[in-house]
Amino acid sequence: MSWTGPSSTEEVTVPDIVGLIVTEARDVAWKAGVVIASADPDGPPVRALTWPGVWMVTSQHPAPGSRMRRGGSLVIEFEEVPDAK
Repeated sequence: MSWTGPSSTEEVTVPDIVGLIVTEARDVAWKAGVVIASADPDGPPVRALTWPGVWMVTSQHPAPGSRMRRGGSLVIEFEEVPDAK
């Protein structure tokens, strides 16, 4: 489940970040007004899970084009890109 943000905050459109490298996805999400998060809310942050290496976003929730509160969490799944430098 994603955190949708404070109820008093404006809504933003969820960007499509599937297929992006996690560092790029973080920038795209931030510019859209949301933050990326791992599916495990009690686990380590995405930055800790994706360092070192090159990691690609394989899925996201909510879906691209959905509306959510500014500052809400866009939950992603990701996998390491083999042999990436």
